[in-house]
Amino acid sequence: MRSPETFDAYYVETRTRLLHEAYALTGDAPAARAAVRDAFVVTWHHWRKVGHLDDRDSYIRPIAFRRARRRHTARIWHRDKSLAPEARTTLDALSKLTPRQRELLVLNGLSTLSLTDIGRMVGLPRSDAERELQTATSQFSLARDVPTTEVRRLLHDLAAPLEEIRWPRATVIRRSGAARRRTHTVIGAGVAAAALVVSGSLVATGADAEPTSLSEEKVSTGVTVHDPAPDEATGEQLIDETTLLSSTQMARFGSGLDWAETATTDNLAGSGLLAPCQRERFSDPAGVTALARTWEGSATRTVRAKVGKGEGQRTDKRTETSVESTVVQLVEMSSDADQAAQSFETASAWYAGCTDPRTQLMDTRTVKRVGEEARAFRLRTWGKVPSTITVALARTGSLVVTTVVRSTGRPASDKATLTGLAASVNALCGTDGAGACAGRARANRTAPLDIGTPAGLLAVVDLPPVAAVRGPWVGIPPERAKTNFASTRCDRTTFTGKGISRALTRTFVFPETTNALQLGLTQTIGTMNQAKASTFVDQVRTRIRQCGQANLGTSVTQLATSSSTSGDLSVWALSTELNDKQSFPFLMAIGRDGTTVSQLGFAPDRSMTMSRDDFVALARRMLERMAAAPARD
Repeated sequence: MRSPETFDAYYVETRTRLLHEAYALTGDAPAARAAVRDAFVVTWHHWRKVGHLDDRDSYIRPIAFRRARRRHTARIWHRDKSLAPEARTTLDALSKLTPRQRELLVLNGLSTLSLTDIGRMVGLPRSDAERELQTATSQFSLARDVPTTEVRRLLHDLAAPLEEIRWPRATVIRRSGAARRRTHTVIGAGVAAAALVVSGSLVATGADAEPTSLSEEKVSTGVTVHDPAPDEATGEQLIDETTLLSSTQMARFGSGLDWAETATTDNLAGSGLLAPCQRERFSDPAGVTALARTWEGSATRTVRAKVGKGEGQRTDKRTETSVESTVVQLVEMSSDADQAAQSFETASAWYAGCTDPRTQLMDTRTVKRVGEEARAFRLRTWGKVPSTITVALARTGSLVVTTVVRSTGRPASDKATLTGLAASVNALCGTDGAGACAGRARANRTAPLDIGTPAGLLAVVDLPPVAAVRGPWVGIPPERAKTNFASTRCDRTTFTGKGISRALTRTFVFPETTNALQLGLTQTIGTMNQAKASTFVDQVRTRIRQCGQANLGTSVTQLATSSSTSGDLSVWALSTELNDKQSFPFLMAIGRDGTTVSQLGFAPDRSMTMSRDDFVALARRMLERMAAAPARD
């Protein structure tokens, strides 16, 4: 039974509090009010289930927040002349935070949720949520120029601009919810009838599209967490579930695994962070609609273990099943192709600049003949359970489709990645909002995307694993290169002096590894005319060679070298004996791209080191990043 009286009481009790939170989250009062109203419409639709929940807010709050973000198109306080200066200043300070930091600060200041529950809502473990909340609090207090003890009061004061807002009666909300339920029932019946009529039909592909078998185009639907049908309140359009990849198609991402679809959802519940590196629920917060599907690929193995001793010893066998791969597919529909192009770039930035701890970007590829534009990324994680993350995304018309495969065993092959992306686009081909279809996909490796770091400098996402350390890499903000910690005792290179400009240096460390006294990585970069840049690199090479020849206590091993008119790269492993029992190892590289020169140095500490192959690859990544540096004036 759906109890109107219970719902009405909940509506009156909760609406103002939710409005306050949504307004603090967006700074847009009309968007917040409409979002909360629509969230209650959806809640009445599902009240038979929601009404029995111990924590009803956990259902309605994510819906209200998501819709408030989508409706918010401009910072309303900049055009609301009646807004008090103090409230405007508070909202300005909030706007300087990242969306996740802002949500953490708002929930901590205005809700009664525990930090564990807040972390769960934003998709972070408690420890990470606590650290991010501390950062948000300090940044807000600095921007607002108040002590951190005033943060909660300032957030509560944002209720003042909302006092005059009027609400529809609870009966109006319930009528809208009932109409929504009837609409969904009619549409669901129509879709089912249509499916019976067309079942078994082939899915057409576009011109020059890569053919797929009929078995690949049949989709077995999974658990629908939220109805992905049109929403009467918002006008969102349906993305048909049959356009998503099926469990059968998952075999390309791991043929020896047992694949099971875990959910099909419009991604309104929970944190909305379904995939590694994903920063927000949607790459287009103002999008029309979205649909997601997730899978798990499990492997079952027989494990043998000897039990007992002596003559009584025996071998026991048991089977163990573990998840070795997960796949997430997300399709988002934007209002038009231009908005979808922006969504495509936003999603690309999530993976090109992945902020997940201990995650490294391995390569970036541009994909041809799939939709209007497409990319692929490969990353690796080096936590307790190392994994490979393979990402493919494409835009066709006003639709953006993203597929993310995380594997702890054999990673998804390049062929599987490209054919899976082509199949995803062709499944959407011909639907509302779709544009170009997919042909036989081809990919070329390209330089990493610009992710907002100073041009020419490495980012945390570029850095490889280091053995025996605690915590992730952390980059110190770049500064003028008065001192060059990337140099060695052999070359003593400096980036100061006549003819050198734009000289910057940046160091990366492991702040959670407290017993590492010298562990760190430094890059220093500068520009000069091409002749001086070429001479600069030659001088470093000469000094390193002579150092190895003249100093018996110093060994020099060249790991890589290359030269051309446009660029140079040399990489060495050096070791200097401090005494009979101790030596100081160091990895160093010097590179040039046109008029830009950069030096890279890594100092290990005891067993805390990176492999030589990883350092050579990092030096090559440094060259790729240098290509984006501005040429000398």
